[in-house]
Amino acid sequence: MNDLTAFVLAGGKSTRMGSDKAFLPWAGGTLLSHALKLAGTVARQVRIVGDAKKFANFGTVVEDVYRGRGPLGGIHAALSNTRTEWNLLLAVDLPLLEPRFLEYLVAQAREARAMVTVPLAAGGYQPLTAVYRSEFAVACEQSLREGRNKIDPLFATVNTRVIQAEELAQAGFLQEMFRNLNTPEDFERANQIRS
Repeated sequence: MNDLTAFVLAGGKSTRMGSDKAFLPWAGGTLLSHALKLAGTVARQVRIVGDAKKFANFGTVVEDVYRGRGPLGGIHAALSNTRTEWNLLLAVDLPLLEPRFLEYLVAQAREARAMVTVPLAAGGYQPLTAVYRSEFAVACEQSLREGRNKIDPLFATVNTRVIQAEELAQAGFLQEMFRNLNTPEDFERANQIRS
């Protein structure tokens, strides 16, 4: 666990939700407290990627170097501030993820020793539920400098271990857990699934 840092990406604009997702109520706390607890099941070192003024009371905060560039900017910030080889990136708005899945994901990353270990599920890559080696910061930096903000195209440029949907199903994981919360309707559905 000492060679792994977990980062919770909490810096999204939450425009479609209408209020800051990180502070929505969930499981007796907030989405942020839930994500931090979830991350803590696999990593001793847990950090928040977002606005220090907003999140400093909740843990160690890392701020984007390239502001307003979406999730890639957050991944770059995390990997530019890590001291560990392995880094788990988690979006704050994925509350249905299971601790058992994070253990599985980290184990797959260690076994593959790829630059990126990412699930392919629920219709696409899940880059905000993935494990990155710290050197992936170089690819992020180059992409951001060139004005490219998309994460998925970078996976073809490095050694990437893609965990296929079939593998996830065989291991007993449901696609439903990758449901992220962008709107009040998404939030309502997730609460129904949880209860």
